[in-house]
Amino acid sequence: MRKFISFCITAVLFFTGLANLFAQSDSKEIIYAGTSSARGSKGIYVLEFDRSAGKLRELQTVNEGNGPGFLALSPDKKFLYSIYGKGTLDDGNGALMSFSIDPFTGFLKKLNEQSVGGKGPAHVSIDPLGRFAYVSNYGDASVTVFPINSDGTLAKASEYIKHTGKSIDQQRQTRPYPHSSIPSADGKFLYVSDLGTDKIVIYQVLAAGRLKPAQVPYADVVPGSGPRHFKIHKNGKFAYSVDELSSTIVGFKVNKKTGALTTIERLNMLPGDFKEVSHASDVHFSPDQKFIYASNRGHESLVIFKVNDKNGKLTLVGHEPTGGKHPRNFMIDSEGKFALVGNMNTDNVVIFDRDAKTGKLKPNGQQYTIPGVTCLIQY
Repeated sequence: MRKFISFCITAVLFFTGLANLFAQSDSKEIIYAGTSSARGSKGIYVLEFDRSAGKLRELQTVNEGNGPGFLALSPDKKFLYSIYGKGTLDDGNGALMSFSIDPFTGFLKKLNEQSVGGKGPAHVSIDPLGRFAYVSNYGDASVTVFPINSDGTLAKASEYIKHTGKSIDQQRQTRPYPHSSIPSADGKFLYVSDLGTDKIVIYQVLAAGRLKPAQVPYADVVPGSGPRHFKIHKNGKFAYSVDELSSTIVGFKVNKKTGALTTIERLNMLPGDFKEVSHASDVHFSPDQKFIYASNRGHESLVIFKVNDKNGKLTLVGHEPTGGKHPRNFMIDSEGKFALVGNMNTDNVVIFDRDAKTGKLKPNGQQYTIPGVTCLIQY
C-alpha cells in the first residue's frame, strides 16, 4: 500500500510538473530580430518573449554575412528568410538566405543562399502560398524573385527587374529606390513601393515566378512623398502606404481583379506643431485590423489610427514616444496585447502594453539591448 501511495504521489508530482512546464511554455514565444552590421551586432537574434512577464531573453544568434536587415517567415512558419547587405558568396552583391526553424526551440539552421543580383537589398517578403521570395534592392533600383523549393531552400532567381525614373527631390529621388515588395493575399499581385519615383509599382505574378506590369501598372503618390512601406487590409478592399519623405500615410481602395489602387485620403503622421525633420518608416495593423500603426524617425514615435473597415478612412488616435531614436521597425504581437519597437540608433527594443479597445500603447518598463536592431517578427 505504501508503495502504491508513493507511486501515486510521484505520478501526481510528475504530471503536475509537466503541466506547469507546458503552462510556462504556452506563455513564451519566439521573436526574431534582424540587425545592421554597422553597429556591432551578432547577426540574427533569436529571442524568447515571456508574455506573462513582458520580457525578452536571448536564446541564439546566427552570424552569417553582414547586415541581416529584414526578415520574413514562410506561411507555414517552417522557414525564415533574411536579406544581407553582403552574403558569403563574395560576388559584390547582396544576398538572400534561407533557414530552417526548429519547431521546439525556434533555433535557426542555414539551408542555402542566393545572390540578389544587385546591391543594397532593403526588404524581403514571401508569397502567401509559399511559392516565391521577393527582394527589393534599394541600392540597385531592382526587384528580384526567387522560387522556393519544397524543402525551404531558394532556387536561382526567376526574375530580376530594374526600375527606371526619378522624382522631384534632388537629393533622395534622382533615381529609383525600391524599398518594399508586398504581395496581395491571393498572391496574384505584387506592390513595390519605389521611394525614388513616387510610384507604387504593381506587378502581376505569373507562373514560375515571373512578373509583368499589371493592367494598371502603378499608382502615383504626391511628388516628393517617397513611398516606403505598404500594407493591405485583410478584407482586401483597402491598402495603406507610408511615405518616408513627406511623413504621410495614404489610404487606397484596391481593385481585387486588376490590382489597381485608387486614393482615398492622405494624412499627416506628425503632430501639427512639430516642425523638425522626421521620416516615416514602418507600418503594421493590429491583429484585428481595427487599428494601424506607423513609425516616425525624428519625432521618435508611433502614430496610431483607427481603421474604418467600411470606407477605409482613418481616424487619428494619437502618438506614443518609442523610448529611443530611429524606430526603423516594430511589431504588434499576434494576440494584440503588446507592441515591440526596435530603435536602431539607440540599440534598444522597447516593449509596450497595448489596449485592444482604444489602440493606445503604454511602455511596460521592459526593454532589451540589440545593437542596430532593424527588424522584429514573431514566430
